[in-house]
Amino acid sequence: MKVIQSQRRVVITGLGAVTPLGLNAADTWAGLAAGKSGIGPITRFDATDCAAKIAGEVKDFDATAALANPLHPYGAEGPALEAVFTRKDAKKFGRFTHLGATAAVEAYADSGLDAHRGSFKAERMGVNLGVGLGGLPEIEATQETWRTGGFRKISPFFIIQIAPNLLSGQVSLLLNAKGPNMAVASACATSGHAVGEAAAAIARGDADVMVAGGAESTVTPLAVGAFAQMRALSTRNDDPTRASRPYDANRDGFVLSEGAVVFVLEEYEQAKARGARIYAEVSGYGASADAYHLSSLAPGGEGSQRSMRAALDSAGVGPEAIDFVAAHATSTPGGDGEEAAAIASVFATQLDSLNVSAVKSMTGHLLGAAGSMGAFTAIKAIETGIISPSINIETLDGAVEATGLNVTPNVAVQKTVRGALANSFGFGGTNASLVFQAI
Repeated sequence: MKVIQSQRRVVITGLGAVTPLGLNAADTWAGLAAGKSGIGPITRFDATDCAAKIAGEVKDFDATAALANPLHPYGAEGPALEAVFTRKDAKKFGRFTHLGATAAVEAYADSGLDAHRGSFKAERMGVNLGVGLGGLPEIEATQETWRTGGFRKISPFFIIQIAPNLLSGQVSLLLNAKGPNMAVASACATSGHAVGEAAAAIARGDADVMVAGGAESTVTPLAVGAFAQMRALSTRNDDPTRASRPYDANRDGFVLSEGAVVFVLEEYEQAKARGARIYAEVSGYGASADAYHLSSLAPGGEGSQRSMRAALDSAGVGPEAIDFVAAHATSTPGGDGEEAAAIASVFATQLDSLNVSAVKSMTGHLLGAAGSMGAFTAIKAIETGIISPSINIETLDGAVEATGLNVTPNVAVQKTVRGALANSFGFGGTNASLVFQAI
């Protein structure tokens, strides 16, 4: 499916992140480049009786402090928007909104757009922020409140806390963004689709700026317990930082995580005219469905191949234009190998020059924010020339080794990255691939 039109170019001018590796984009990237793990014992609930007792939690996070001055998270000096996120406001929203709004205003501040708001209309700035499961912590807590206290104890803000589109809505209020406003929900491909659809909106002329990405906060008894019952999670509880190990022969499942990664996307000519720092161009977007199985990739990653090929076609480039693939690779026994086979097929002619890496080895699986997390590593690779590693590879899986892929084991690689592709795939057989290129 080819969706980005060629008449208007789209670039990334702002980055924001709140992840298990850091409360902002700079700290998150420093952790990734260093091959650091953000996985640890679960502290958000008592996991004693659960098979999986580890997760990637965002630590020391205070949404009120982060958004007290929306343009300058955590108290930096500078002008603030009129809409300020107070402690009273925080009670109205779910944790995924706290995380996502913080990443969004960081991306907006990073873009430098605020100094130029007088030169373009609020109606030309939109928001597309996705979430995979929404306000699950608040659903669980409110169920218990109702069970023990009855109907009168239910918060009047409960629906606002859990509705998936409330993150996009709140960010539009904070940033006075009156353009297209929506929320994608496509499981673990959510934020890949959100970024792609936002880029398409700019390319076809519906907006000049889009704030796009994803957030998730589901480190809860039900989510961890359910994934554990599916035998999808790692149970390497005594060694958390080495539990997420995509491509390793001894991987035993993924590690559930929370966080948010958000970008500012902007029409190229506008960004160039205002002298914006441009991280990369969003040149291609492909989307596909496996139509094979609700929770497993199609054999050989057939649907994944179509997604990647569509993204390359959308960008108008061949596989040789890509130096790095930010893989979806979750650390599950089956999925990593199928995606590796798909990547090897699409990029068969230049395996010697291609690096692949798995960011989830360090962050765990951010579900709805996983696609933008992968995109973040692709964008930063183009900007810095650093490809973050796939850590915890002790014995490379034989099937992955047979593909001939260089999965960038354990140590970051320095190289010129002209183009990068980021994959995200989700339950239901949904796939998203994004192509980023240097300007």
